[in-house]
Amino acid sequence: MSQTMLNAAFIASSVMFILSLGGLSHQETARRGNLYGMIGMAVAVLATLLASTGTTSESFMGTISIIATDAVAASGGQGWAIAALVMGGLIGSVLAVRVAMTSMPELVAVLHSFVGLAAVLVGISNHMGSSGADHVDVVHGVETFIGVFVGAVTFTGSIIAFAKLREMIGSRPLLLPGRHFLNLAMLVSSIILCVLFIGATPSDGVAHLLIMTGIAFVLGAHLVLAIGGADMPVVVSMLNSYSGWAASATGFLLSNDALIVTGALVGSSGAILSYIMCKAMNRSFFSVIFGGFGAQPAASKAAGAAAPAGDVQSIDANATAELLKQSKEVIIVPGYGMAVAHAQHPVRQISEKLRAAGVNVRFAIHPVAGRLPGHMNVLLAEAKVPYDIVLEMDEINADFPTTDVVLVIGANDIVNPAALEDPASPIAGMPVLEVWKAKTAIVLKRGMATGYAGVDNPLFYKPATKMLFGDAKKSVEAVLAAL
Repeated sequence: MSQTMLNAAFIASSVMFILSLGGLSHQETARRGNLYGMIGMAVAVLATLLASTGTTSESFMGTISIIATDAVAASGGQGWAIAALVMGGLIGSVLAVRVAMTSMPELVAVLHSFVGLAAVLVGISNHMGSSGADHVDVVHGVETFIGVFVGAVTFTGSIIAFAKLREMIGSRPLLLPGRHFLNLAMLVSSIILCVLFIGATPSDGVAHLLIMTGIAFVLGAHLVLAIGGADMPVVVSMLNSYSGWAASATGFLLSNDALIVTGALVGSSGAILSYIMCKAMNRSFFSVIFGGFGAQPAASKAAGAAAPAGDVQSIDANATAELLKQSKEVIIVPGYGMAVAHAQHPVRQISEKLRAAGVNVRFAIHPVAGRLPGHMNVLLAEAKVPYDIVLEMDEINADFPTTDVVLVIGANDIVNPAALEDPASPIAGMPVLEVWKAKTAIVLKRGMATGYAGVDNPLFYKPATKMLFGDAKKSVEAVLAAL
């Protein structure tokens, strides 16, 4: 394949990726967006494989080959590239079949870590391949250093995010004394190493590059360890952006236009999504990264200001069904508990029965519901809930005062009134779904435990709140049977 044909293929794949992002921005076109992305990736991989037999040896699949074995760099490695392609395809197919929607956030975090590690290995291998040169080219050296640094931060940060989402480690932030100074020290050290790296010969610069990689590994882990559970959706989006910039830097190293464009698309879209989510949570991007969100302030604990008090009113499935049948306006608020219980299908059946009886049923989605952006939207789409009755927080929050019954299914932090009523709360100022303003709010929950952010919820003690305790799916099915 000629260079002209390769460039044309890369342009075509880039256009498909742009169309993919456009499609994924709306539920109605999401399937088409996925298809565009698949076609774009297939074109890019096929074109690179064909080009590797001709004049272009530094390619995207060459990247995979370098990761697989150092020997590949000398031969072009089409056989290794195809083997890696087959192995990756098999693993991806198994994951697609076996991974549940509830495990999708941690899967995404793991995939981000792969991109970060690839950027690290490619950057180091590419530099070691130029060890015979007299000096490090300034532009190429900066590209290498930035690519490896961002990749290393993405790798360990994504691993920690995976462990938190998988609940292998606690969701509360790790707040080390002087943590901001520690982060700054690691960043300054990396900048100094970059200057030394550029001023050294390629062979001597390897040591600086490796030392910086170790520092960046620690920095990535420490940054995410200091972020609490409620901010994990933003963290996943942020790591998505990092992985894109790491891929783009790798594209510059390998002179690969497809990697440059695709990485820039992923990096910029991830950054925009992170900004949108931070705005929805009334938090700045920097406060998410450095704020240690989820830690109870000492003053609040000492004063007991955040500790809710009152009587809890329980309700059973039959009484819940009666309230729903007598209602004219019903809003359903899904949360991560619904996802874990796989209750979306009986929830859809409840909405259908009520709508058939003339009840206006709608779904309210908070921007950070679940543990991944759009998590609840995908679950409801999977259950075939009509798109037009699934509304975002800004579209529906004003309607709660005129709503007869709100069903809160497995949600906690996103319906916590402490965000608006308790200035000492860790989530103070965060916009939430104001379900307590409805005539009746029924909360489906296993018990009185706090949410993923570890913050107590005064909603449970509100006069208009009733608690339907038990597994979300069993409770929803019992309500459905009563209806």
